[in-house]
Amino acid sequence: SRQENIPGDILAYDARTGEFLWKFDVIPGPGEFGHETWENDAWEWTGDISSWAPLSADPELGLVYIPTNGATQDFFGGFRPGDNLFSTSLIALDVQTGERVWHYQLVRHDIWNYDTSTAPILVDVTVDGEDIPAIVQITKQSFAYAFNRATGEPIWPIEDKPVPASKVPGEKLAETQPHPTWPLPYDMQGLSVDDLVDFTPELRQAALDLLEPYDWGPFFQPPLHRDNDEGKLGSIWCPGDVGGTNIDGTPAVDPESGVIFVTSQKGCSSRLVVPGHEVDERVEAPTGTTINDFAVLGGARIGRVQGLPMYKPPYSKITAIDMNTGEHLWWIPVGDTPNNVLNHPALEGIDLPNTGTGRQAAQIVTPDMLLYTGNASDNTPMLYAVDKATGERLGEVELPGNPRYGMMTYIHEGKQRIVIQAPNMLMAMSLP
Repeated sequence: SRQENIPGDILAYDARTGEFLWKFDVIPGPGEFGHETWENDAWEWTGDISSWAPLSADPELGLVYIPTNGATQDFFGGFRPGDNLFSTSLIALDVQTGERVWHYQLVRHDIWNYDTSTAPILVDVTVDGEDIPAIVQITKQSFAYAFNRATGEPIWPIEDKPVPASKVPGEKLAETQPHPTWPLPYDMQGLSVDDLVDFTPELRQAALDLLEPYDWGPFFQPPLHRDNDEGKLGSIWCPGDVGGTNIDGTPAVDPESGVIFVTSQKGCSSRLVVPGHEVDERVEAPTGTTINDFAVLGGARIGRVQGLPMYKPPYSKITAIDMNTGEHLWWIPVGDTPNNVLNHPALEGIDLPNTGTGRQAAQIVTPDMLLYTGNASDNTPMLYAVDKATGERLGEVELPGNPRYGMMTYIHEGKQRIVIQAPNMLMAMSLP
């Protein structure tokens, strides 16, 4: 609810001695590259930007790659006009000096909570006969941004496309946002009538009725304020801040083939901003001193259609993308159709596809398989094995708990082991 906060600057220390080496300012000050992207002197007191997901590094190039989150605050940024470097960006820094080698801002003036949610993937690829040391950034927006990790040059063109303007007083959004032309988005962007549930005509109409009091439709639909001229309950944007690929949906890469496996979920957000003082009164320990003109009053759940998601399945999936060509090779739902969908009275007699669970997967690649976590129809946690070339399911094993993030693997006594993390436990298994 307040404007001032602390930036999460990038600090480097000598791992052997603990000696401090350098600091990179994620909000550039006077004379630093990108300072002009902070109007209204907002660089002096705005914060929050940091490395949101784990960092990646290339020891041979001597570069470390930083995936950042947005600036103070989510859903309203009228007090920080400008593109706001280095928020929601991928930054390549020299590990010896901390100097910026290259960067790419994925979202300008981010108010959608589109934090860069996964560690960048380093993979060597061959594109049109040229060997390229690539870096791929998977995002909440369901884009796979691909760059030459040495130079920052996009492997395929990235186009600036117009996006909706904000209707909130005092908010000035960027007029365009970057859209990779290739690979294609791997999950839903924006929300159209064709995206809505259509198991029956009645469910489709119920979805339209649910959406009627909201502002919805385009990709990058901005939040709305209370007492807006249209009398709307709020706006809906897709993917939302939990859609696309979030921080618990780590992608996996096959270094031999250059194929990445991306887990994603359909999920839209709805937020209504209100006068900042109304929110500030409810915050126990607010940071800063200056109350914003607007702030978001908690989360806003989007209703369901007779207990079903308002959009078509799959609710979550894994997509295999060949980064040598940018082509999508295959996709599969994550897990199995939940019982509340299978047994829904409105769907009786309908031949349902596997909808996926609506949850993202933890994944790891082996020489022969892709292993991923999901849930059976009765919500039992499972580990699934699929053919990494086709996505065909090869087997499944029940797990004692729901995994939360990624996996690790190692060789012990000639056998490959995997370790899966879940709340209060680690689960270790041997591969045949």
